[in-house]
Amino acid sequence: MHKWILGLSGLVAAALALPLSASADTFTLWTRSDSSTFMPKLVDAFNNSQKEHHADLQIVPVNELVQKYAVAAAGGTAPDALSLDLIYTPAFAAAGQLEDLTDFAKSLPYFNALSKAHMSVGTYNDRIYGVPFSADGSVLIWNKKLFKQAGLDPDKGPTTWAEIRTDAEKVNALGGDIKGFYFSGNCGGCNIFTFTPLIWASGGDIFSADGRKVTLDTPQMRDAIAFYQGMAKDKLIPAGAQTDTGANFFSAFATGKIGITPSGSFAIGALASQSPDLEYGVTPLPGKDGGSSSFAGGDNFVVSKGTKKMEAVKAFLEFSYSLDGQKLLARNGSLPIRSDIAKEALDGLDSRYLIAADAMAKGRTPYSTVFNDLINSANGPWITMLNTAFFGGPDAIEPAIQAAQSAMQSIVDTAP
Repeated sequence: MHKWILGLSGLVAAALALPLSASADTFTLWTRSDSSTFMPKLVDAFNNSQKEHHADLQIVPVNELVQKYAVAAAGGTAPDALSLDLIYTPAFAAAGQLEDLTDFAKSLPYFNALSKAHMSVGTYNDRIYGVPFSADGSVLIWNKKLFKQAGLDPDKGPTTWAEIRTDAEKVNALGGDIKGFYFSGNCGGCNIFTFTPLIWASGGDIFSADGRKVTLDTPQMRDAIAFYQGMAKDKLIPAGAQTDTGANFFSAFATGKIGITPSGSFAIGALASQSPDLEYGVTPLPGKDGGSSSFAGGDNFVVSKGTKKMEAVKAFLEFSYSLDGQKLLARNGSLPIRSDIAKEALDGLDSRYLIAADAMAKGRTPYSTVFNDLINSANGPWITMLNTAFFGGPDAIEPAIQAAQSAMQSIVDTAP
């Protein structure tokens, strides 16, 4: 029962209200549970903003959404629209399950201000099938209290790999259960989000722009793996990092016992609520000798092929893209995806969001129609390579890279 019905007394009042609900152009919308902080608020705000259109929201557990949508799309029971982890957009576009949004997207006056990284993976065969919706950027965060205790400048974050290593060593020397650095060593998704930007910022990549060529066999990859391997070998990270499949990706730093960790903009809000007394800084993820990069994460908004509710869907998107919509998203966990109003949308919030938003706006997203098999699979070639090389000896790096290069290229070559 909708909120506007609650509180009405008497059958007459209810009867008067029902035709308004029945006349609304209702569309169905799915989102992953990761979005449950902001999506219900956004949908409520949209539904309350007018009576012509109505969004009917269903929140699906994050680990079930992609499979559930694939089954629904194949069976003709898909929702009208979906907030989809952006990296899966090419796969569903290639499968012919999404509506072409090119004309709509290009008609928006702020089209050129929409997140370029989101748009890159929203495009398939030069047509747009997914448009930017929510955003998260990867960043580097450091514990200011531990930096101060270690004799470091608490207001200066590392800007090169050498600085990360040096700062981590000094924090690690504090002893006890304090460690200089942390990463989730057995989490493919975590490392594509926070490790790959180190490679991008150093001039390397993992795929070609069209996703058809795997490019792991590079000096940048070797150097980045050796950088992490060295910190693991010298015990600058906790022993449990080797088997962490992502459970401690954020929580390890929140304990106040970690000096430096790569993370995401989501950590800013999470730390404010879970560890409000923790003093920390945010800076872009650096390249080996400087520069920076970020994984532009979050969701693209896609529309199921054959929907009859396109006008309602467009109205919802335009509301979401408005300053009010972007402010609501920003206040509830998503970075703005419109660069032209990002500062306005973030006005009054923690200033560290601006650092993350700038990093995300300059960030990248790998393009692949088989991303899950390559990267997110728990036993896939990406995390197998990283875990083997991070925690092996120097001789483990080259065979791990070659094995992953071969396995990933084979998966790409046999993809539809």
